Amino acid sequence: MLPMAISTILSRSCQLTLAAVVTASSALCFAQDKPPVRVMVVGLEHGHVAGFFPAFPKQHDAELVAVVDPDASLRDKYEKQYHLDHSMFYADLDKAIAATHPQALLVYTPVGGHRKVIEAAAAHHLDVMVEKPLTLSVADALAIRKAARESHINVLVNYETTWYSSNKAVMDMVAEGKLGNVRKVVVHDGHEGPAEIGVQPEFLKWLTDPQQNGAGALYDFGCYGADLMTVMMHGQAPISVTAASQTDKPEKYPHVDDDATIILHYKGVQTVLMPSWNWSFGRKDMEVYGDKGYAIAVNPTQVKTRFSEHSPEEEATAAPLQSPEDTSLHYLTAVLRGELHPKGDLTALDTNVVVVQILDAARESARTGRTIELKPLPQ
Repeated sequence: MLPMAISTILSRSCQLTLAAVVTASSALCFAQDKPPVRVMVVGLEHGHVAGFFPAFPKQHDAELVAVVDPDASLRDKYEKQYHLDHSMFYADLDKAIAATHPQALLVYTPVGGHRKVIEAAAAHHLDVMVEKPLTLSVADALAIRKAARESHINVLVNYETTWYSSNKAVMDMVAEGKLGNVRKVVVHDGHEGPAEIGVQPEFLKWLTDPQQNGAGALYDFGCYGADLMTVMMHGQAPISVTAASQTDKPEKYPHVDDDATIILHYKGVQTVLMPSWNWSFGRKDMEVYGDKGYAIAVNPTQVKTRFSEHSPEEEATAAPLQSPEDTSLHYLTAVLRGELHPKGDLTALDTNVVVVQILDAARESARTGRTIELKPLPQ
């Protein structure tokens, strides 16, 4: 007999298969009654944008109306690569907004440029979704939060792992108490290194610049686990952060770390984040250990669980995520239409201010060799 958590995952998957057909059919009819939301891409330096452009033809609730980047060579590159209309491309953000009237900005600048773009969006009362992490420092995070509050806009943060059904399945087990009291969480994130996997030159340039990326692997991949843990702890920041970082490949990454370990101390819980550009292969997995058992999100869809010393580990496929919380564009569209109100989830601003607090403390801990005790942020 399968353990309760695994059988639940499987039974939900079967139930949701039929439900998904009905929901998708209803959603399609409903979506056709509403015009697509108008979105603008700002920045082409972030390599994740290359995976974003192909998403538009596959769904019809969001329309790309403009692309902004001051670099003419990048504009030309993406125009040709994705066969986009030349008239969609702009060098100046304010001119693009005035000409195309977007409802939201999708930001693919270096992380160091997020605050500037978000403050510009706030001046135009436009919602924003940025690629992870939110920004580089607590000071910038608080400035972003202030701008968002004063202009009544949503600021959202996109993580690949938000759309992993395995992570949701594990988080649901935690919330439902199936693992008992959580005692330890271990999160591994990263790959062989940005140079090793051949990221675009413009992407590699700022990833390896601490002024634009915050650090190296510590920021680039430490943010994933910090995001998951902040939601698991209901928005609570850790009591303290201890981190160590190093550069094992100085010939490739002379200015930033390529490997880090971050320990988050909460009351009754310890978390170990292992961001690295030195893994043998790409990985984004999470292990959660409670006093009744453990659950491991192995990859985007698979979950392993074990609940007894005398029973074997079981593996199952997590139930698929349901729209609008299955992709970043569906999520953003629901927010823009007022159908979803982000608070305390993986994408929400309040969560990601705490994520930046963790990353900022981890960077300082690695720099000084000291454990950093966190103080409550001003509200």
